[in-house]
Amino acid sequence: MCYFRNMALHYVFVALFCIGFLVALLRTLGYFFRDQLQDLFNITFTEADLYVFKDLVDSTFSMAEVSVSIVIVLIGVMTFWLGIMKVGEDGGAIQRLSRLVSPLFRRLFPEIPAEHPAMSAMLMNFSANMLGLDNAATPFGLKAMEELQKANEKKDTASNAMIMFLVLNTSGLTIIPVSVMALRSGAESPSEVFLPILFATFFASLVGLITVGIRQKINLLHPVILLSIGSLTVLIVLLLYYFSALPQQDVEAISAVAGNAILMSAIIGFIVLALRSKINIYDSFIDGAKEGFSVAVKIIPYLVGMLIAIGVFRASGAFDVLQYGVKWLAELFLEDTRFVDALPTAFMKPFSGSGARSMMVEAQQEFGMGSFQERLASIFQGSTETTFYTLAVYYGAVNIKKTRYTVAAGLTADLAGIIAAIIIGYIFFG
Repeated sequence: MCYFRNMALHYVFVALFCIGFLVALLRTLGYFFRDQLQDLFNITFTEADLYVFKDLVDSTFSMAEVSVSIVIVLIGVMTFWLGIMKVGEDGGAIQRLSRLVSPLFRRLFPEIPAEHPAMSAMLMNFSANMLGLDNAATPFGLKAMEELQKANEKKDTASNAMIMFLVLNTSGLTIIPVSVMALRSGAESPSEVFLPILFATFFASLVGLITVGIRQKINLLHPVILLSIGSLTVLIVLLLYYFSALPQQDVEAISAVAGNAILMSAIIGFIVLALRSKINIYDSFIDGAKEGFSVAVKIIPYLVGMLIAIGVFRASGAFDVLQYGVKWLAELFLEDTRFVDALPTAFMKPFSGSGARSMMVEAQQEFGMGSFQERLASIFQGSTETTFYTLAVYYGAVNIKKTRYTVAAGLTADLAGIIAAIIIGYIFFG
């Protein structure tokens, strides 16, 4: 069992290729026996099944190109944000943020010293994720992993703090789902999924915290933890009450403005504190920016490997087989199986954010904007995270080989988010 946990990403990587190959092989053979299979099982095979291996090979090239494109964008983003982080560190803003979260983080990350640089980087990452600012969250997350690695005694093995951070990261509590509402811009009420996403991500994050907390023997009943979770719950309830009383257009406007305004305010705050400390801001920025460039380049092999494996799995049609199997099983026990039509987005999200977005768009086109399936796909898009992608990139950045139980805990949080999204989807839109 311990060996499996340490080799989790290895098994995921191999499984994606092997399952993809087997599904493609079955589709190819099915084409040559299509008449018999049509008569016996009413299964139809077309020329698309004959050329599936071509699709697999083509996917390796296309996903390699996508990987490099992502890294090119990430190099610029990482360079800028780690430069800003360095300004904040030299100006004292990072230390102030560390003191702010220290009471809670010292209980959740007991092996990390108080006011350690990792604390503020994790806080910035969580904040960017909650505000729906994915591009800003990644640089902060990679910075946090670098700082956590400095405190890690076993450099090839994920520490308890890394696991807790990544599971909370991938569970993805989202207060303002900007990207999802942007994709729904053609809907009558683009922000109608705002509250369901907030609820679903809260439950996913809570399950992720409990799962890792129990595994690491953290006292989750400590007054500081209970007070923090309770305060967050109250905040979420108040936000729900406030936004539910607003017209749809006001919700959309606030959602579009708030996250970016808060982030820009943080940048200005870092600069102002650095000015007060008489720091050479430009030199400080350049020092941090150099680090951002090197980190972005370092993750290329991990990103290319995982995305190509995901591309092969998807091109083989394995996701379609998985959806069919789930639908067949659901129909045995349930009368209403509409949720299954939205599951491709949920299945794809742990592997690829862009793939999940395309699945969500397909749901919009197939079932129509505002349909139950489209709304649920939107909730899935906002309430789950790219778990395998995140683990490959974040662990790859600090050369972690043994991930322990990170994958299991992350997928548990994802599953909780999916189940919560289905239940909440039926409550709101069923």
